[in-house]
Amino acid sequence: MGCFHSKTRHLSSPDQEPPPPEAKPDLTTVETDEEDQVPPFKEYSLSELRAATNGFSSDLIVSESGEKAPNVVYRGKLKNSRLVAIKRFSRLSWPDPQQFVTEAAGLGKVRHKRVVNLIGCCAEGDERLLMAEYMPNDTLSKHLFHWEKQPLPWEMRVRVAYYIAQALDHCSAQDRKIYHDLNAYRVLFDEDGDPRLSSFGMMKNSRDGKSYSTNLAYTPPEFLRTGRVIPESVIYSYGTVLLDLLSGKHIPPSHALDLIRGKNVLLLMDSSLEGQYANEDATELVELASKCLQYEARDRPDIKFLLSAVAPLQKQTEVASHVLLGLPKTPVVPQTILSPLGKACARMDLTAVHDILLKTGYKDEEGAENELSFQEWTQQVQDMLNTKKFGDIAFRDKDFKNAIEYYSKLVSMMSVPSGTVFVRRALSYLMIGQPELALRDAMQAQVCLPEWPTAFYMQALALSKLGMDSDAQDMLNDGASFEAKKQNSWRI
Repeated sequence: MGCFHSKTRHLSSPDQEPPPPEAKPDLTTVETDEEDQVPPFKEYSLSELRAATNGFSSDLIVSESGEKAPNVVYRGKLKNSRLVAIKRFSRLSWPDPQQFVTEAAGLGKVRHKRVVNLIGCCAEGDERLLMAEYMPNDTLSKHLFHWEKQPLPWEMRVRVAYYIAQALDHCSAQDRKIYHDLNAYRVLFDEDGDPRLSSFGMMKNSRDGKSYSTNLAYTPPEFLRTGRVIPESVIYSYGTVLLDLLSGKHIPPSHALDLIRGKNVLLLMDSSLEGQYANEDATELVELASKCLQYEARDRPDIKFLLSAVAPLQKQTEVASHVLLGLPKTPVVPQTILSPLGKACARMDLTAVHDILLKTGYKDEEGAENELSFQEWTQQVQDMLNTKKFGDIAFRDKDFKNAIEYYSKLVSMMSVPSGTVFVRRALSYLMIGQPELALRDAMQAQVCLPEWPTAFYMQALALSKLGMDSDAQDMLNDGASFEAKKQNSWRI
């Protein structure tokens, strides 16, 4: 199982050859536009994405689709600590891996501040995965239909309509005229509270293009007739999003159109918005929704018309999105509850860490000590046991240079590495002032035991010694999360 890694995960083990230095980017070709701050699109290995999602842990699932086009979206964390969203398609939905990569790479070129930009893909074996920027402030669906503190204000709803029209206009200009599943779940809010259009909806759910995962009540009429979506289908779907924004609830387009034709617009409007908008502005948006929802595709407006119609309705453009949403400018960091070892690492108390590791021994490696008793007794096994014994004695007696020597020899002898040995050697390196080697050993311990809080805490300690305080805090948080998970599993 994979797991979250620190920003220095690329460092090699001290028992391996150091990697060649990375080539420095050619700064003369770097753009300064906002959208170019997104990392360039590239292919990732399955092992990298497995590690980023802690082995595709169910705890990291942020959304799942229906049965027609089953796929799952995970929250992930890359080795550079960047948070990402990873969409895992159904098995063999794209049989040809090269077709998938080609399509994904094309979408990866669509860069815009109103779009959740794609940053990678993976086509390995039967797996087909897309990776995009992670949006921390939920979906439009959550803010509209499942709000807790306050309903989405009118001005924010108008901003959503305008920003999404901008995103669709940019996609169309990039020859990406079809968006396969535009709905309130596909509009996400970034760290600044700005609404963005998910790039996942630009990718078909399967190579045949027949998967259209949405409620039939909201499906464009032409899809029901032909099983295909066309550029005008996107306008229809945009109209359903306008209905969501106006009503604050799921409402079938046919019912909404009946209300509009009957001049019962007030019955369509979200009652929580009373007093927040001018009647003529609401009427404009209702009429625009009506135009988008026309049965015949040719009767619907184009995207440029949407932009021109929604832009004048914005009245508070100077107010930041996070203010309209009632969000703090910086995300609230959850309180971290640390174990005694975590606390000792946080305050960089090496003596206390040493005492705790001595008391803990090897008990976290379930069954590891007992494996030798079932093996054929050979001189090699005896040598290994003696080496471990001498290493443990040196570690106990704070003879850290000898502890490093014996543990290094033991690592080379063991067919199955020991997380505890790596942790003990890591602390020994810290004791003699070599935090970089300590960090590498702490990472190796995590490879051995992916959800072991001790490995995370030791990484945090080494990172603190290296002056990487932000990364150290991330490691402490991750360690505390796994500690809590372990405690909860004991209570069940």
